[in-house]
Amino acid sequence: MDNSNKNTGLSLEREYLRDTIHKNIKNLPIKQWDLGASCSSDSSVQVDNGDAKQMKSSQKSSITLRVWNREGTLGITSTSDLSESGLLKAINGAYQASRLGNPNEIPQFSSLAKDPLPKLERPVKDSIGIQNLFKLLKSAEAELLHSHKAIKTIPYNGLAEANYSRLYINSDDAYRHLNRSQSTLYLYARAEEEGRKPRSSGSIRVALGTTELDINGCIKEACRKTLSHLNYKPIETGKYLVCFKPEAFLELINSFGSMFNARSVLDGVSLTKKENLGELISVPFLNINDNCLHDANVGASSFDGEGTPTRNIPLIKAGVIENFIHSEATAREFGVKPTGHAGLGAKVSVGLDWLEIGKTPGKLTKKQTLNYKSQSERFILIEGLNALHAGVKASQGSFSLPFDGWLVDNGEKISIEAATIAGDIREVLRNILHIEDNQTITHHGICPHIWVSNLSITGEA
Repeated sequence: MDNSNKNTGLSLEREYLRDTIHKNIKNLPIKQWDLGASCSSDSSVQVDNGDAKQMKSSQKSSITLRVWNREGTLGITSTSDLSESGLLKAINGAYQASRLGNPNEIPQFSSLAKDPLPKLERPVKDSIGIQNLFKLLKSAEAELLHSHKAIKTIPYNGLAEANYSRLYINSDDAYRHLNRSQSTLYLYARAEEEGRKPRSSGSIRVALGTTELDINGCIKEACRKTLSHLNYKPIETGKYLVCFKPEAFLELINSFGSMFNARSVLDGVSLTKKENLGELISVPFLNINDNCLHDANVGASSFDGEGTPTRNIPLIKAGVIENFIHSEATAREFGVKPTGHAGLGAKVSVGLDWLEIGKTPGKLTKKQTLNYKSQSERFILIEGLNALHAGVKASQGSFSLPFDGWLVDNGEKISIEAATIAGDIREVLRNILHIEDNQTITHHGICPHIWVSNLSITGEA
């Protein structure tokens, strides 16, 4: 059991939910059932020049209920009404839906839904309240605005905290429960100079609680990154040596997450196929793991939507595609165990959690001398990728994305006015020259600076 669990609303309602459902399915031809429940308390604020732009607090509770009728087909329904009458409506709705269920797509209980859970050290932190959130964000905005005369506004900002609980139970007596807290701060500044285009950048911090957020670090990073783009110039179109900062490379790999998604593979919308397991798809010194349990992952969970324990899954090991991520249904199709990446649904979705990217131990890279801090050779340093929703064709492998970054020549960094990077993710993985040793922790994974040769950059006049 997750050692951060405490008796909160959902844990106390376990017996109520189970007993209510048992009582009300007696007169229906239901073979088995399971449910996922969640409740949360959220507060968030945004400010505009010291005034409250938005202040929100909410409390939410909901369940997703699945039932299998005696013919074996599945129905699903969701509700936020946890009263007995609300649950009765949900049961009847799910049963009626099961009569129309797809007989060719029937998930079952996870075979690991009753296995021991990994232990996670994620103590729940107390909320500080919406008024205190407003005061902190107002102060952070003021400090960032006064950090440099060129910074005129902080158009996008927010400070939020949440306490939430998740629960999974099924008619086979599986039971999972966890409590979590999380706080997030983001500051996105806009700098302006006379006769020049406005330039923007920002920073994000995530922690278990608001009192643990590195607010000063977020302010300083947002200021430094924004000012670094003031001295901008256009860039010529051509092929370049590119160094991806950790955040940018994580964004790129996550955009092509369907490569590792067994659901996408079975649906024929992935670059990879079942037979690609065990094949070399990148340079042999690249490792990529999906490690939800990493100590730096604030939002780590010990189980997925089907109650399967989460674990560290090697996706690429020494350049070889080692595993896909699975739900119960896809794992059954592949003849393997589920990996702890599933949601809860009729056709269960699967998604990546938290990537850990690094160099294969004992393997040498192609160009050991590359270092983004001291490289004398001309290169492009990419800070972040934009328009990922529109510029990535995940099923084809291609991408064409505007980016924020610099042209670095003999140590001089010049911000790029506007440019697009384009290529194929398979070529990127095969053309990695070097993976630096120092890994950087971000809010969605851990990764070092990664060097790739011969990438196409299109400058925009």
